[in-house]
Amino acid sequence: MKTTARAALTAILAGALLAATPTAFAADRDRSGHQGLQSALDQAISGAGLPGAMVEVKNGGSTWFGQAGTADLATGQKLRPQDRFRIGSTTKTFVATVLLQLEAEHKLSLDDSVEQWLPGLVDGNGYDGSKITIRQLLNHTSGIANFATSDSVRADFNGPAFLKHRFDSFTPRQLVQLGISVKPEFAPGTGWKYSDTNYVLAGMIVERATGHSLSQETTDRLVKPLHLKNTYEPTGDDTRIHGPHGRFYSKLGPFDAPTLPVYDVTELNPSWGYGSGDMISTVGDLDTFFQALLKGRLLPPAQMDEMFVMQDSSSNWIPSTHYGLGVASVDLSCGKVWGMGGAIDGSWSYTFGTRDGRHMVSTEVNGDWANGSQLGPISVFTAELEAEFCGDGAQG
Repeated sequence: MKTTARAALTAILAGALLAATPTAFAADRDRSGHQGLQSALDQAISGAGLPGAMVEVKNGGSTWFGQAGTADLATGQKLRPQDRFRIGSTTKTFVATVLLQLEAEHKLSLDDSVEQWLPGLVDGNGYDGSKITIRQLLNHTSGIANFATSDSVRADFNGPAFLKHRFDSFTPRQLVQLGISVKPEFAPGTGWKYSDTNYVLAGMIVERATGHSLSQETTDRLVKPLHLKNTYEPTGDDTRIHGPHGRFYSKLGPFDAPTLPVYDVTELNPSWGYGSGDMISTVGDLDTFFQALLKGRLLPPAQMDEMFVMQDSSSNWIPSTHYGLGVASVDLSCGKVWGMGGAIDGSWSYTFGTRDGRHMVSTEVNGDWANGSQLGPISVFTAELEAEFCGDGAQG
C-alpha cells in the first residue's frame, strides 16, 4: 500500500477531531470495554518494537481513543487524537469515490477506456490504453505495472538511497512513464496486481473530466462536506505536514529486521504519491470519512454496488484481504470488516469497520516495521481488529 520501491513490496505483502484530552481518554479506558485493543497497542510497542501506536473507535454514538508509545522519540511526547499523518494508499479511496460520483453524474463511465480520456499516454512496450478501462484501474485488473518496480525507482528509493532522494519531485505523467517502462503484468482484465500507477491515471482522469485539480475535487466533494478539518492533499512539492503531528520513522529495510538503524523520515516530497498515496489526515477524520462512505452517504446505491465488488486478491496481496474499487475487506475470525489501509515511509494506517459503518476503527503507527513479522505493521493492525471486532470491543 505504499508508493516507493519498498512500498511496492508493501503493496504485495500488505494503501472527527476529538475535543477531550488524552488524560480523559485514558481515564475512560478502564470502563470502556476496549482492554483487548489497548493491549494490542501496548504489544505494538513492547513486542513489535514500534515507536508509537494510536487508535480511534467509533461505535454507535460513542468514541474512544487509545495510544501507546511515543509520537517523538526525542521528546517522549504522547500521541494525540489531533495528530496528523500521511495516509498512504487510503488516498485511493478518496480518488475512487470522486470517480464514482462523476459516473453517477454521467460525466464519465467506468467502462470508458484510458485512451478516451488520456489519449496516447498509455501506449507502447506492450500497452494499449484503448483496451484498459477506468474500472480496471480502480480494481487493479489493468495489468499496468507499479511505477515503484521500475529500475530507476528501485535504485533511488530502496534502502539508504531513499535519504538522498526523499525530496525528488515527480509529475503524474512522469510516474505513468515509469510504470509503462515495465512490461505489463498481464493482459487487461485477466489478473490482479496492486499498482500505484493505476491511481495516478485515475487522478489524471478526474482532472481531465472536471477541469479542476484532483486536490480541488477531493476537497470540494469530500473534505468540505464532511468537515474533515485535518485532511488535505499536499500541493506542489510541499515536504511538511502542516498542523499538529509527531515524528515518523523508518528502518529503510525489511519489515522484520530488529537490528537495523532507525531514521526520521517525517519530511519528504510526496509528489510520487499523486492519486495513490499523498494525502494527510487524522484517525478521527478517517473514521468520519469511512463511516459516511459505508453508510451510503457519499454514493448512490448503483455506485456503492460497483465499489464493493471485491476481487480475489489475497493470494498476491495481503492474506485474508480482498480489493474492490479503492476499498478492501479483511476476513477476521468473527466475520468481515471493510475499509482501506495505507503505508508510506514512516507511517502505516488502517481504517476498517462494519459494513453499515456503525462500528469503526482507525489506527496508525509512526514506524514502518514490526519485529518478527514479514508483514510489518499489518500484523499489529490485524491484532487490533481482532481485539476490537471479535473481542471485548464487540460488546461495546
